[in-house]
Amino acid sequence: MSSTILITGAGSGFGALTARALADAGHTVYAAMRNTTTRNAERVADARAYAIEHNADLRTVELDVLSQESADAAIATVLSETGRLDVIIHNAGHMVTGPTEAFTPDEMIAVYDTNVLGTQRVNRAALPHLRSQRKGLVLWVGSTSTRGGTPPYLAPYFAAKAAMDALAVSYAAELARFNIETSIVVPGAFTRGTNHFATGGQPADQSVIPAYEEHYSGLMDQVALRLADLAPADADVSQVAAAIVEVVATDHGERPFRVHVDPSNDGSETVSVLADHIRAQFLTRIGLEDLLHPTT
Repeated sequence: MSSTILITGAGSGFGALTARALADAGHTVYAAMRNTTTRNAERVADARAYAIEHNADLRTVELDVLSQESADAAIATVLSETGRLDVIIHNAGHMVTGPTEAFTPDEMIAVYDTNVLGTQRVNRAALPHLRSQRKGLVLWVGSTSTRGGTPPYLAPYFAAKAAMDALAVSYAAELARFNIETSIVVPGAFTRGTNHFATGGQPADQSVIPAYEEHYSGLMDQVALRLADLAPADADVSQVAAAIVEVVATDHGERPFRVHVDPSNDGSETVSVLADHIRAQFLTRIGLEDLLHPTT
């Protein structure tokens, strides 16, 4: 059965690939991105061309996750054009690299704003509709860094992704009695096929950098190369899009709570299996086991 889906941060990377894959699977997909008439106008045109070429229902919508007004308007647009909304995919994110000390608190707040508060703005816009129809799926695109191997120089991003994961886990229980399902798709470090490292931000306080370069010279390049060495030759970012398509296609109430797509196997899945098992055990012990699955 086809669904109407909105995916944030769908101008490039995981988001763009997933939007196209979902549209190819027969869904109505809104690829949400900001600056659709300026900086991202070419990406909007690319999406439109793809939809025509592949006879897919792929649309774009203006959505800046940093603005509640923008999130509200995007959801209103989807509902006015289709009359329904079945799936929200939280994909928008921003990566920064560099010694943690060099980032100002405001810079760290900005990373948190995109990766965590952005999801809250979209939820506040979309969840009233999902709750009223008493059915839906909220799918979060996380990161193995929240529980797996964590190389240095990525702390603001890792911390924000960990916060987003914690938010997703809490939301899962709070939405279950509205028959809204939660899935968390957890990509590993894909060093090819995305531009995360190339477009990542740098710390403003460059005065701190020389002291770290003395002891950690070229560390970020080393991390990228070693992560690339860990990945098998067939590792491809399209695997993340394929996993999301499969989760969406699974029957409501039967979807996995967490799916790892981690060719490098950094250990995150091992930790998450245990953590999610303990969560399920605890909710059962206190008589809230119904919160583990959507309630029809």
